[in-house]
Amino acid sequence: MTRRNVAVVLAGGTGTRVGLTLPKQLIKIAGKSIIEHTIAALSASPLVDEIIVMMAPGHLDPVRAIVREGGYSKVTQILEGSGTRNDTTRAAIEALSQRGDQECNVLLHDAVRPLVSQAIIEANVAALATYDAVDTAIASADTVISVAEDRAEISDVLPRHLLRRGQTPQSFRLSVLREAYARAAEDPGFVATDDCTVVLRYLPDVPIAVVPGSESNMKVTEPIDVYIADKLFQLTSTERPNAQDEEGYRAALSGRTMVVFGGSYGIGADIATLAERYGARVLCFSRSGTGTHVERRADIAAAAAKAIEETGQIDFVVNTAGVLPRGELAETSEETVFNATEINYLGPVWIAQEFYPHLTRSRGSMLLFTSSSYTRGRSGYSLYSSAKAAVVNLTQALADEWAGTGVRINCINPERTATPMRTQAFGEEPADSLLTSLHVAEQSLDVLVSTHTGHVVDVRRE
Repeated sequence: MTRRNVAVVLAGGTGTRVGLTLPKQLIKIAGKSIIEHTIAALSASPLVDEIIVMMAPGHLDPVRAIVREGGYSKVTQILEGSGTRNDTTRAAIEALSQRGDQECNVLLHDAVRPLVSQAIIEANVAALATYDAVDTAIASADTVISVAEDRAEISDVLPRHLLRRGQTPQSFRLSVLREAYARAAEDPGFVATDDCTVVLRYLPDVPIAVVPGSESNMKVTEPIDVYIADKLFQLTSTERPNAQDEEGYRAALSGRTMVVFGGSYGIGADIATLAERYGARVLCFSRSGTGTHVERRADIAAAAAKAIEETGQIDFVVNTAGVLPRGELAETSEETVFNATEINYLGPVWIAQEFYPHLTRSRGSMLLFTSSSYTRGRSGYSLYSSAKAAVVNLTQALADEWAGTGVRINCINPERTATPMRTQAFGEEPADSLLTSLHVAEQSLDVLVSTHTGHVVDVRRE
């Protein structure tokens, strides 16, 4: 008989170590709270039949809102966790038992491991066909030592080839997990940091399988982990997980209205061409084509009004307009400073303000563009780098502000790309050292029609 697979999200912890007053699982990364990314990953698995969330006391309402607004129908219960990891697991076992579940597979997963892959979930479920207990683990790249009681001296150096770093999910037959915890309850000296330890200690005859985890299946615990997880979401998005077939693109774009700023050439023109190929009505605005200046709010408002007049709706907005001033800041004229800042930063601000009301009606999507220089200001590009960093922050902030409206906003970060703007700034460069504008446009379209929001998506040469 095939057993049902119930995923239990263990979210009983707080944000103490990441320096926040709210539980760390509610911190937002890549446009969504950590726990929502986790719930979404588990929901996406066809092998997971049901999800139970064990949330830190006093914080159940935010999770209820996440589940309701995200349409996560596999979530059947949102319950209070307890003080320790083991107490929270025990509460989950009680909840399953009280409703009459005699046997099922239970996948216990940390809420703060939002990058769990489908392959890891599949490996856990597959192992449960043979084993009653399963751990997820990865090899240790570091030498692991044991220290003396005073923690000041090494007592042993452990054999690295036999060591693994534990992750989650940890998965069990419910009856086995229940029995292990029942025996643990009779031990006054019971202490354990995870659930496999409980089974190993109190049901030593039950073999525990080990399936491979992943370095990206990290646990967000320390302040730096928030930053690393955010970057990992960027890296995973470069693999085009949202690429559609012809039918998928047509379903997403046919009959929809797209407005493109900077659409007369380069990436913007390629996005417009692709969208029209799939049935979208595209209106392009640019300085050279329509006399539209993105730094002029009145021009942006006029573009929105024209789109509404002609099509009655606005579903997608793209801004590829920009300038690339070069030179030392000390030698840069005031006119150049204002021009670069207004086009590269205020332009996206005006576009966001003017088009937001229209996108709320369509629950649409906006796409902005940054540059790899946003991660570190570079000599000779101070105005450009700083404005592009501001666009990234604008994207992430607006994703939070707009989360409840259904409007999505993301940012594309292409590597060096063969565009007229780049050629004007740097001259001719070897073609094989640059991305093509069409390659960037294809991935941009993927992001536009996806459900992502708040993502900064790296586009790299293959």
